[in-house]
Amino acid sequence: MKWDFSLGESIAAMKRTTPFILMRMAVYFGIAMLYIVATGTGGGIGYLVTNIGEGEGAGAGYGALFGFAGASGVLYWAREYILYIVKAGHIAVLVKHYDKQDLPEGKGQIEFAKDVVQERFAQANILFALDQLINGVLKVITGTLNTIANFIPIPGLSNLTKMVGGVVKMSLTYVDEIILAHLIRTGSDNPWEESRRALVLYAQNYGAMIKNAIWLSIMMWALTILVFVVALAPVAALVALFPGEAGFWGIAVAFIFAWSAKAALIEPVAIYALMQVYFKRIEGQEPNPEWEAKLEKASKHFRELKERAISAVGLSDKPSDLKQQRKAPAQ
Repeated sequence: MKWDFSLGESIAAMKRTTPFILMRMAVYFGIAMLYIVATGTGGGIGYLVTNIGEGEGAGAGYGALFGFAGASGVLYWAREYILYIVKAGHIAVLVKHYDKQDLPEGKGQIEFAKDVVQERFAQANILFALDQLINGVLKVITGTLNTIANFIPIPGLSNLTKMVGGVVKMSLTYVDEIILAHLIRTGSDNPWEESRRALVLYAQNYGAMIKNAIWLSIMMWALTILVFVVALAPVAALVALFPGEAGFWGIAVAFIFAWSAKAALIEPVAIYALMQVYFKRIEGQEPNPEWEAKLEKASKHFRELKERAISAVGLSDKPSDLKQQRKAPAQ
């Protein structure tokens, strides 16, 4: 069973979008440094506070935990910005590259991407809400495996299906970004309605998409584990400079570093690879009404997409009304 994408094309796309790769590195490795500094500072403060008297610095671990949690809070607060500027912006440029189109004259990649994302989604909270709804629908699609297993009385099938389902869910991390790429590529002025169409098209091609997503997931996690192992020794040496017992935090920070490398350098390769598969599979296809009905029945998020699509254009609940709002793929 072979994959349907070209890793060579994906790597070439990363070279063509170097400004965004550098931005991703700055953002995600900056996050890794934030965790290191916050954890070390928290551990140091905890050590100093509890080193007075007979405390012997026992609070270093608690201080480090507080610093780690604080860094996580900052990342949670910045998640909409990262999605809007870093992820969506990079996807906008990757779509241009996929269609072999040049950027408008006089515009750099980051400036162009910012204009495209702002035109399509106006504000970060709109894109974030859309992303959450898409993820909700994808969970329903993948949940079909476990539902089928509950009705088939074969010993051990349920456990096997849960294991397979776990692998499948892990492999779907970037499908929402593929839907986002479709929205940017079509140039739709109603992202809610176009997301519904894109999700139906994804469901129609579920088997091929899952096969390729699993291959990519295996490759990405293998590389991420390799980065973790390579980073563990130097990071552990650095964290050993923290006061108190810091063994656990060496592992935690090495994991954060590996996650940063994955997000900055490995993820965009996987996203472009899945873009290749999705765009080729759906070419010339129309959403199947049967699949649309299934998703509407099974997913409240899919129904909410429809409600928002209708609200966005102020039209009655008629497929023809929404169809008039769609555009051909942007040139």
